Amino acid sequence: MCEMAPGKSFGSIESRMQSVGLALEELLVTAQKQDCLTIGIYESAKLLNVDPDNVVLCVLAADDEEDVALKIHFTLLQSFCCDSDITILRVSGVQRLKQLLVAVDANRNQEEHRDLHCILVTNPQADHCRLQEVGTYCQESRRLDQWVPELVLQER
Repeated sequence: MCEMAPGKSFGSIESRMQSVGLALEELLVTAQKQDCLTIGIYESAKLLNVDPDNVVLCVLAADDEEDVALKIHFTLLQSFCCDSDITILRVSGVQRLKQLLVAVDANRNQEEHRDLHCILVTNPQADHCRLQEVGTYCQESRRLDQWVPELVLQER
């Protein structure tokens, strides 16, 4: 099911977050198959510098909140994305991202998947229904004064 009716009622916050988490996972896998992902902090910064208009979602992933260098990178990326009207989503569950994105394309160089801390979804014509669901979640979170929405990806 791709459409989420406006104002759709979810049983709980947990089920809502689980639904959005699944939508994000599906979106990332589909985007990777379509070659519409940029993975890595450095690679993402390069793309944002050259072509920010094609970025539709920035996923910042971290399980370790103690890494000061990562916090600085995230702050700079968040600021740039905010100024460029790019939807931002912070997730915990780097291991789950690794499972998803490495499993999708095991033939690619494994080095590409070491830095999963920043993932950009590109290609604005990719009006993937899951992008809409994730975007709606982010908008609703911002309305509740959560500047950068957060989500926990569950390991399987």
